[in-house]
Amino acid sequence: MTKRSVKPLMFAMSMLVLLSAMPGFAAPLPSKTASNQSIESRQADLALVQSVTGNDAVAAALSVQGFTKEEINSRLASLSNDDLRSLAQNLEQVQAAGLTRSQWTWIGIGALAALILVVAVG
Repeated sequence: MTKRSVKPLMFAMSMLVLLSAMPGFAAPLPSKTASNQSIESRQADLALVQSVTGNDAVAAALSVQGFTKEEINSRLASLSNDDLRSLAQNLEQVQAAGLTRSQWTWIGIGALAALILVVAVG
């Protein structure tokens, strides 16, 4: 193989490594059902979710996005029973927007691998 034919091949391989390190995004899933939810249970779920949104860090992040406390509470109150139950049960799984540390690590590894390949060929 000539040096000219190796460079495009190495570039294509490094791009493949970079693209494979990109995070995947999950598709929306249907809400879990809460068929027998009582009014007291809905109020408990609403109070739990509102206590999380009332947290200083969460409230600050939401206000940066342009949400007022009243708007947040009205949107939470307008959630269906199923959606509110699902949110209350899965609060610990809710993540802020952006990439996680693990995703950034994989992107860094891919970029480093691509750099090594480019330097090794050059």
